[in-house]
Amino acid sequence: MVTVEEVRSFALGLPRSYEVLVHDRVKFRIGQIVYVSFSRDETVMGFGFPKEEREALVASEPHKFMMPRESDLRFNWVLVRLDAIDATEMRELVLDAWRMVVPKKVAAAHEEAG
Repeated sequence: MVTVEEVRSFALGLPRSYEVLVHDRVKFRIGQIVYVSFSRDETVMGFGFPKEEREALVASEPHKFMMPRESDLRFNWVLVRLDAIDATEMRELVLDAWRMVVPKKVAAAHEEAG
C-alpha cells in the first residue's frame, strides 16, 4: 500500500511541484494546476490523466482505478485506490500527471537530469 508520505516524498522532488492543503485535502500543484490530490481519508488518490483514455484504464483494472465524480468528468482526471498500487506504479502515475501540466522544456530537462 502506498501512503501520502511516499507520494509527497516523490512529488516534492519534481521541478515546480508544491503541496497545498485545501479543505483538509492534500494536493500537489504546478502553478495553480492540481495534478495529484487525495481524499480526506487519504485512501484514494486523484491524478491527471487524459480524458480520452480513462474509461479504458478503469475498465482494465476496476479494482484499482475509478472514474472521478460526475462534476470532475470535464477534467483530465482519474482516481486510484492507494491500497491497490505499489510504489513503482505510484511513481509512474504521479510522473505522468506531472508531465501533463509542467512546461515541456521543464519535463525534458528533468528527463535529461534523471
